[in-house]
Amino acid sequence: MKSIGDHIKQSRLALGLSQADAAKKLNISTPAFCKIETGQTDLNISRLLQISKTFKVPVMQLIAGQSATPDSSEELVALKKELIEKEEELNKLRKKVIDLYDKLGI
Repeated sequence: MKSIGDHIKQSRLALGLSQADAAKKLNISTPAFCKIETGQTDLNISRLLQISKTFKVPVMQLIAGQSATPDSSEELVALKKELIEKEEELNKLRKKVIDLYDKLGI
């Protein structure tokens, strides 16, 4: 299984960019970009979006190594639904904790 760094590298190579060229476009140092490609640096969402925009590829392609397909769209819908359910469950648990604090007088 390839990593996000491998997918970023594939996208960079498809554009014919060197690591230095890509780093310059992203306004970061070449060593910092190298660490992204090799997985030594954890990416945050904003950096991933910046790379996606700069390389003109969907974020899904950087994450999964493929363009978004109908199957992946259905999977995203299912994941979003699950996320909403988990958030609702978390909110219920938060309310229970607050109620317990109130009962304890804290």
